[in-house]
Amino acid sequence: MPKQTVSPPGPRHLLSILDLKDDLPALLKRASVLKAQRQAGRLGTPFRGRALAMIFEKPSTRTRSSFELAMTELGGHAVYLSPQDMQLGRGETIPDTARVLSRYYHGIIYRAFRHQDEEALAHASSVPVINALDDREHPCQVVADLLTLSERWKGGFRGRRLAYIGDGNNVLNSLLLGSALVGLDFVAAIPQEYRPPAEVVAQARALAAEAGAASEIVVSPREAAKGADALYTDVWVSMGDEAEEAERKAAFAGYQVNRALLDRAKPGAFAMHDLPAHRGLEITDEVMDGDRQAIWDQAENRLHAQKAILELFLGPGRRPR
Repeated sequence: MPKQTVSPPGPRHLLSILDLKDDLPALLKRASVLKAQRQAGRLGTPFRGRALAMIFEKPSTRTRSSFELAMTELGGHAVYLSPQDMQLGRGETIPDTARVLSRYYHGIIYRAFRHQDEEALAHASSVPVINALDDREHPCQVVADLLTLSERWKGGFRGRRLAYIGDGNNVLNSLLLGSALVGLDFVAAIPQEYRPPAEVVAQARALAAEAGAASEIVVSPREAAKGADALYTDVWVSMGDEAEEAERKAAFAGYQVNRALLDRAKPGAFAMHDLPAHRGLEITDEVMDGDRQAIWDQAENRLHAQKAILELFLGPGRRPR
C-alpha cells in the first residue's frame, strides 16, 4: 500500500481524513449526540478557558461560522486571523507564526492555499492543527458528509453506493479516502484530465479493499449515477482555479447533477453539495430546492461535526506548551 499522508510527531493533528482512521465511527456517533443535545437545548461548557486560533487564507462561510460557533457553544473562544492582518502577511514565516500561536491558544485551524504550508504549521506547532481546507484535502467537510449519510442510512454504510460527479479536487480526495475508511462503496465520474492524484486513488482502493468496499473512477456521469444511493457534486472552478474558468466549464458541461441524472440513481436517492453552489452549472435549481437532496443537512452538520472534532483534538487536559 502507498505511504499514507499522516500527521508529524508531537501533538495530534488533523491534516488528512486518514488521521481519523481509527476514530471515524466513534466521532460520527459523538457528533450525533452533540446534535441531539443542541436540539434539546442542553449545551455544556467543557471548553471554558480554552481558545482556538483560526487562520484563513481563503474566504469561508460554513467552516468559519461552524468552528467559531462550535467553540462558543462549548464554552470556549475562537479568534479569526486573516494573513493580511497578521505579520504572516508581511513575511513572518509559518513556523515562527506557529511557535507564537502555540503559546497562546489550545489549537489552530488553518485554511491554506497549499498543503505543504499546512504541514509546515503543524510541524512547528506544539498544539493541534486542524486542516480547514487546503489544495489537497478538506477533511472536516467529509466528517459532516459522513454524518449526513449516516443519518439518512440508518442501517449504516455497508452496501450503499455514493457517486461523485465533477472535479477531482480536494473535497473529492477526502471523500475517496473517507468513504473507504467506513466501508462505503464509492464511484467518481471525472474527466480524464481532472482526475485526482494517482497516489490518493491507490490509497483509497487499498483501504476500500481492506473494508470490503469498492472504490473506482470512471468518466461517464451516467455510469456513476446508475444504482447510486446518493449523488455528490462540487463546484467546477475551485478557489485558486479562476484563471481556468472557461476551460473548466467546457470540460464539465456534461457533468451537471440534474433531475435526469438523479433519476438514474436508486429510488430514494438524493443529491449532496458541500457549498457554495454555482446554480445552473454543476447543479440545477430544481435539485437544490427540491425534496431529493440533503444539502442543507450537510451544511448544518458542519457545526456538529466541528464540535466532535474539537472535542477529540482540543478536549480539556490539552494545554499550550
